[in-house]
Amino acid sequence: MITQELKNIVGDRNVLTGKDVRDRQEDWGRDKPCLAMALVRPGSTEEVSRVLAACHKVGQTAVTHGGRTGLAQGAVSTADDIILSLERLTGIERIDAQNRTMTVWAGTPLQKVQEAAADIDLHFALDLGARGSATIGGTIATNAGGLSVIRYGMMREQVLGLEAVLADGTVVTSLNELIKNNSGYDLKQLFIGSEGTLGIVTRATLRLRPAYTDYNTALLATSSYDDMITILHSLDHDMAGSLLAFEVMWQNFYQVVTGPNSGRKPPISGEYPYYILIEGAVINRERDQEYFQDLLMGLMERGFIADAVIAKSNTERQSLWDLREDTESIFNLGPMINFDISLPLGDIPDYLVRVEGEIGQHWPEATFIQFGHLGDNNLHLSISIDDACPEAQKKVKNIVYGSLTRFHGAVSAEHGIGLEKISYLSLCRSETEIALMRCLKTAFDPKGILNPGKIIAKGT
Repeated sequence: MITQELKNIVGDRNVLTGKDVRDRQEDWGRDKPCLAMALVRPGSTEEVSRVLAACHKVGQTAVTHGGRTGLAQGAVSTADDIILSLERLTGIERIDAQNRTMTVWAGTPLQKVQEAAADIDLHFALDLGARGSATIGGTIATNAGGLSVIRYGMMREQVLGLEAVLADGTVVTSLNELIKNNSGYDLKQLFIGSEGTLGIVTRATLRLRPAYTDYNTALLATSSYDDMITILHSLDHDMAGSLLAFEVMWQNFYQVVTGPNSGRKPPISGEYPYYILIEGAVINRERDQEYFQDLLMGLMERGFIADAVIAKSNTERQSLWDLREDTESIFNLGPMINFDISLPLGDIPDYLVRVEGEIGQHWPEATFIQFGHLGDNNLHLSISIDDACPEAQKKVKNIVYGSLTRFHGAVSAEHGIGLEKISYLSLCRSETEIALMRCLKTAFDPKGILNPGKIIAKGT
């Protein structure tokens, strides 16, 4: 009955069932079939509202789909769910170059927003490797991080206003275009990072920034972790706010993406323990390039940088970024258990020693790969063990997440909680915080129909 009612709302061709649903990928890297009873594709906020109102009336659960590039099983559904896909809610509704804002539909890919901003000589600050697939709604729902957090912050900092549909179909339109607006509660913040559990974002007003004429990009090698932190703090200070990215690759990651199977010639020898991809904004090409080179030369003369290569063209710049973004090469090593965690910078080496030591006691041949956005405390850790049984996988997760508590780390830096980390949330959030989260969930979605089981579940 609910399927027919949904067809009456969005049209027969926009309600998929059977094989059309099973062939859908739910999460990046997840090859299991989608189990939902139906997939609904509304084409407007009004249709989203009517769909949710119909679901709310009968207690039908709904899982939202955006670009499905997450890694926390936040878009996974069961046979009892319907999927609410925002793939038809695409396009840029309005650009205000004077106020530097852009209002877009939630299903719009991130790359389309970046390109539209560039067309009017402005810049949308969020960037990540899945830019061609990740949607604005998805990046809002997960409070995405990416490659420029050190300069611009998370997605939360890029959203001025939004429109969301609540579980009962109520539409909350708060498409604020003001940078400063302290008129009561900032309601948009409740939906940013909520992973579709409190409401479905349908539109957003985004903040744009001045475009840069060019970038200074370099790959550095260093011999110690402490030297790497010195480089970070020195460049962040001396570049006076123009440092956009500080991406770190441990030797194990660098050797994979530059190894014999990569088809690449290593720009720097693979003998060093750490590699850093840095990028800064350029305002004046000649002046800023010379200053950038002088900064790196000074750090090299003081012994902090062991080797370096500076990109001399856009092609060379892209080739350096290709190294850092080639995370798929990791999976050529075999099945990997992937982690997205956050730690105080000074604790990362001790944390890794602890984790590798404890896992090594159980699986001596385990493989470890580390990389991440170290400028904003984000470590990506991939581990491969010679044991595919669920109990072994769980033991690895218990070690990785359990070791965070003594270092005051977080189980999710930028990918969210989803189903993947729900049982570990209490390791970095207090009982009081979780209780308040549950109160919010109950207030916004009393029947629990929105993305059920994600972030907050009974007994969490």
